[in-house]
Amino acid sequence: MTENAAPATPPVASSSATPADHSADNAARNAQDTSASLTPMDQGNSTEDIRITQEIRKGVMADGDLSTDAQNIKIITRDGHVVLRGPVKDAAESDAVYKIAVGVAGVQRVDNRTEPIAKSM
Repeated sequence: MTENAAPATPPVASSSATPADHSADNAARNAQDTSASLTPMDQGNSTEDIRITQEIRKGVMADGDLSTDAQNIKIITRDGHVVLRGPVKDAAESDAVYKIAVGVAGVQRVDNRTEPIAKSM
């Protein structure tokens, strides 16, 4: 063996540890962002829309019972109309984030498009 020989590269771990129904690759889920529905780029720039989005995000992050998925949902506010999107653990989490959103002052309407990964019993 020469001094300049590169060490053997260890094999790359397989991604099979990620459950098939909840892959880290969410490109398929993001495909919905190309439809006519609101996307994060549609977030209103008014002081009130930004405040509403911030208050909802604070409420979601403060709820220690919510999964990381639920804490990372997309929250889009435009003219007081809120759209919630993204995967959540189950229907109970979907309801929880909806209740947080409707409880914020200034919200006119909430469109809950969160997607439960598992069905509630």
